[in-house]
Amino acid sequence: MKKVLFKTAFLALALSFASCKETEKKEETDTQPQEEIKTTEKKILFVVTSHDKKGDTGKPTGYYLAEVAHPWEVLHEAGYTIDFVSPKGGNPPVDGFDLNDEVNKKFWEDEEYHAKIENTMTPSQVNPKDYEAIYYAGGHGAMWDLPDNEELAKIAAQVYEDGGIVGAVCHGPAGLVNIKLSDGSYLVSGKKVNGFTNEEEKAVELENVVPFLLESKLIERGGQFEKSGMWEPHVTVDGRLITGQNPQSAKGVGEAILKKLN
Repeated sequence: MKKVLFKTAFLALALSFASCKETEKKEETDTQPQEEIKTTEKKILFVVTSHDKKGDTGKPTGYYLAEVAHPWEVLHEAGYTIDFVSPKGGNPPVDGFDLNDEVNKKFWEDEEYHAKIENTMTPSQVNPKDYEAIYYAGGHGAMWDLPDNEELAKIAAQVYEDGGIVGAVCHGPAGLVNIKLSDGSYLVSGKKVNGFTNEEEKAVELENVVPFLLESKLIERGGQFEKSGMWEPHVTVDGRLITGQNPQSAKGVGEAILKKLN
C-alpha cells in the first residue's frame, strides 16, 4: 500500500514539475518575439529650410508649402511615415501659403503632420539608418542654408550609400550641390539632374539676389542638367537620384520616389 501511495505521489510530483517547465517554455515563447521583432515602419525624411529672407530684399521666404504637401500626400497615402528636419529645427518659415490648393489644405489641417512640420528635428537628432529616402523641398530659402549644411549633407550621403533614394524639387536641389560620397565625388556628378532653371530665376527677377544660379551650380558640380520650358512639370530620374524642376513638378517627384521604393 505504501509503495502504491509513494508511486502515486512521485507521479503527481513529476507531472507538476513537467507542467511548470511547459509553462516556463510558453512564457519564453510568448515574450521572446516581443523582444526580437522590431517595427517595420517605413520612413522618409523631408528636409526644409530655416531661412526666412530673400537676401537683402527684406522679402519673406521659407519652404514652399506645395513642395511639401504634394509629395507628402503621395507617400503618406502609400503607407510611409514622414519626418521633418531643418537646419535650425523647430518651426520653419513657410512660403507659398495657399490653402485654396486642396492638397495644401489637407496637409496643413492634418493635426499629426501640422505638429510635425512646426516641430522639425535638428540634423543632430536624425539617424540616417531609419530612412529609406531623403527629400529636399524647395522654396527660395533653401538657396541660403541648405548648400553648406555639412550635417545634412552627411545624412543624405549615408542614406544614398546605404541604398536609399535622394530626391529634391525646385530650389531643393540646392541642398545637393555640396554632397560628397565616400569616394570624394559629388553626388550629382555624372548624373542626370534638374531643378529651378536659370530662365525661371530670371523670370521671378531674383537672379541677382540668390547666392548662385542653381542650374549653373549643378552643371559646375558635374550634373547633366535637364529641363523643360518655364513652369512646365519635369521630373528627372537617374538611378536613386530623383529631381524636379519647379513647384509644378512636386507631385511627380513624390510619385517617382514611390515608384522607385516599390
